[in-house]
Order: sequence, then structure tokens, then C-alpha cells
Amino acid sequence: MSKVAVIGAGTMGNGIAHVFAMKGHEVNLIDISEKALEKAILTIAKNLDRMVKKEKITEKVKRETIEGIATFTDMKEGVKGVDLVVEAATENVDLKLKIFKSMDEFAPKKAILATNTSSISITKIAAATNRPEKVIGMHFMNPVPVMKLVEVIPGYSTSKSVTKKIIQLSKDLGKIPVEVNDFPGFAANRILVPMLNEAIITLHEGVAGVEEIDNVMKLGMGHPMGPLQLADFVGLDVCLAICRVLHEGLGNPKYAPCPLLVNMVMAGKLGKKSGEGFYKYTPGSKDLVVSSSFK
Repeated sequence: MSKVAVIGAGTMGNGIAHVFAMKGHEVNLIDISEKALEKAILTIAKNLDRMVKKEKITEKVKRETIEGIATFTDMKEGVKGVDLVVEAATENVDLKLKIFKSMDEFAPKKAILATNTSSISITKIAAATNRPEKVIGMHFMNPVPVMKLVEVIPGYSTSKSVTKKIIQLSKDLGKIPVEVNDFPGFAANRILVPMLNEAIITLHEGVAGVEEIDNVMKLGMGHPMGPLQLADFVGLDVCLAICRVLHEGLGNPKYAPCPLLVNMVMAGKLGKKSGEGFYKYTPGSKDLVVSSSFK
């Protein structure tokens, strides 16, 4: 997998480009927005600077990593000659199906097409292509350069050789791959998102406040981050999208999203990325301030 294309220059996409480039892969980072691509390169550079300061990498590695990433706004150009395409666009099924049709049309026939989806059926995504045997889930965790886990999810038609290659590739990236079956939410979000939703229900029903809920889970259950802060970090829109995938895919009312979560997303309170969710986020500050909506 010497040449890799990453589609989507957001938080996950730039993190995925970072880890591939740092391991010596030639990376084409693709996004329709030139501004998003510029921001992604700045973010990668900032994260690499942090690693240099901590003496985890050298200035030479930093320079080579940045030089190993080319940016494109045209998918047709960006996927030329690649061995692997990793899609890391927004968690929206229609958007992903559209992207995969284009990936299939423009990427070399030998290329493996992977998706970083956190919950959407790999089999459904693969059906939008003419190479379902080469389509697989490669679900990285956020922040990608730090988190070790990669969920590897074969679809119904994914070949065993492709699964084997992606598992080995994940190991070569310094990650720990875990193979899971293609069911709604896979393993990570099948367990995590209902817990986050239950924390929101607990707040919605007035059982406890924002800080109290997070402190119970941090101090009592050993979680490094409370569930409401984590939901903010993941993105409340992403949490809602995954709840809906679980609810629709499994048909069980216990997966229905909390009305408070639905309303917050409709109001544009998406968590850290919008500046406010259960907490308020001020650039340059690490202080957690509970949103005035919950005081």
C-alpha cells in the first residue's frame, strides 16, 4: 500500500493522512474545500510539532511526513495510481454511497476501497460499487494519531485476502486491528453510543446534572472522560446519526435517540466543533464550563 488516498480533510481524515504519511506512505488528501485542506495541513503540522517537542519524533520525520501529503480538490486526479482509498467523509449514508460510486469509477481497478464509517453497513456501501469484494470498513478512533484501535469490518462480499491485507496494514501503522462483523454500529459504537445516549437521558430526566453525571463515570467507573464530555468530543450530530442507524437497523426502541439530543442537534449545539454542547468550548482554554442551558 505505498500510495494511499484519503477522502475528507476533517478531524478523522487529517488524522488518517497523518498516520499513513508518518509511516512512509505517499498520501493524497482529497476534499472539495481548498480551505479545509489548508486547515488539515496546519493541524497535521501542529500535531507533529507537539510530537517533536515531546521527543517522540525528529524534525526530519516531521518534514518528511508533511512532504508526503499532497492535496487535491478533484477526486479523479487524487485517486490516480493509488493502492488504497480511505473515505472519511461525514457520517451520512447518501453522501457515502455517492462518494463510493465516484471512488469506484475513478480509482484503479486493483485498489481497495475502505470506509472509516463508525456505524453504516459495509455491505450497503459495497453494493454501490462494481468491486464489493474490495470494499472494507477501516474504522479509526479519534484522535487518530494517538488511539491504537482500528475496527476492521468485512462486508458480506469482502474477500478474505482484502481483510488480511487491511489487518496487516493496520499493524504496520502501529495500530491494533480488531476484526468485527458487519452489524449496525459494529462493536465499538454498538456499546459506546447507547451509553452516551443513556447519559443524555439521565440528564434529560433530571436524575443528575452535567458535571455530576460525568464525575460519577470518571470517579466511580474509571472513565478518563465523562460520557457527556465525550459526546461533545465525538460530535452530537455524529452521536445522533449512530443512534438512528442502531434504532433503524436493529428495530429495538432502546436505541431511540433521546429527545434532548435531537433538539440540541437541531439547534446547532454539536459539541466541541460548534463551540457548545453540554459544555462551552473557548479556543485556547482547557477549562470545562457547563453550558448555560443546563445551569
